[in-house]
Amino acid sequence: MTDLRAPAELTPGLIRALLRDQHPDLADLPLGLAARGWDNQLWRLGDELAVRLPWATESADELLLKEHAWVPGLAPGLPLPVPVPQRLGAPSERFPRPWLVTTWVAGEPADRVPATRAEDAADVLARFLGALHRPAPDGAPAGRRRGGPLGPYGQHFEWALLAVAERGLPVDPEPLRRVWADAVAAPDWDGPALWLHGDLHPANVLTADGTFCGVIDFGDLFAGDPACDLAAAWILLPDNAADRFHAAYRPAPDVATLRRARGWAVLRALSGLLIADDGDRGLPNGKPTWGPPARRSLQRLAASLGQ
Repeated sequence: MTDLRAPAELTPGLIRALLRDQHPDLADLPLGLAARGWDNQLWRLGDELAVRLPWATESADELLLKEHAWVPGLAPGLPLPVPVPQRLGAPSERFPRPWLVTTWVAGEPADRVPATRAEDAADVLARFLGALHRPAPDGAPAGRRRGGPLGPYGQHFEWALLAVAERGLPVDPEPLRRVWADAVAAPDWDGPALWLHGDLHPANVLTADGTFCGVIDFGDLFAGDPACDLAAAWILLPDNAADRFHAAYRPAPDVATLRRARGWAVLRALSGLLIADDGDRGLPNGKPTWGPPARRSLQRLAASLGQ
C-alpha cells in the first residue's frame, strides 16, 4: 500500500531537494506554487515546466502514473496544449510517493475567467474533443465511477438534489428531474470505448482572449462513453453555444448520446454547486468560483427540455 507519511507541507526547499536528487539539471530553475488541487499540488518550474506532486488522496499516485503512461502518446494529436509528462520522480526517503515534471500550460482557469467568445469557444472545444475521442486500445484505463450507463447514478442524483435543498440553494428540482429521467431513458452507448478526459470541470480548462487555450489534469483519463465528456458543452460554454458545439463536433453525435450528456452535465453542475457552497462557508476543499458556472449550467439544462 502507498506510504502516505509524506510531509504535511510541500515546500520549495523540499521540491528543490527532490529535483537535485533525481533531476539535477532542473533544480535551479525558478520555482513557485501554482495551484493546490484535491489530489496534487502544481508548482511552476521555470518558464516551460511544472512539478506535480500528490499531497492528499492515496489515489493520486495511480493518477499521476496513468498520466505518465498515456498522455505523451495522446498529446501530439490534440489541437490544444496539455501538460505532457517529461520526467518521472521516484518515491524516496525524502518523499515516499511518485511525482511528475510536465510541460507548463499557460492560461487562466475557466472558473475564474470564463470563455466569452461563444462561437469560437464552441468550435475550439469541439475540435479538441473530436480529436481526443478516438477508440482506445486494449488495456486502456477504466473510469473511476464515470463513463458507463447513467442508471446506477440515480441515488447520487437524488442525494445531490436533497443536499442542495437542505442548504437552501435556489434550484428548481423538477426541470432537472425531467432532464435526468430523459438521460437515463436514452439507449446506452454501444460503440467502442473512446478516450475521454473524464474531468472537464471549469478549473481544468484554461482560457485566454475569451476562448479556450488549454486543458489540464488528465488524471481521470479513461476509455468509455463520450457523453461523459460532451457534458462539457453545458458546463464550460457561454449561453446559446451548445448547439454550435454539437454541430461542430465530429463525428456528429447521435441523439441518445446528447441526451446522456445532459444527464452527466446535471450531475457535474449539482456537484459544482455544492463544492461552491462549501467554499462560501469556508469548508476545506470548497471552491467558491465554481458557483457561477454551476448555476448557469443548471439554468441552461432546465431550459433545454424539448430540444
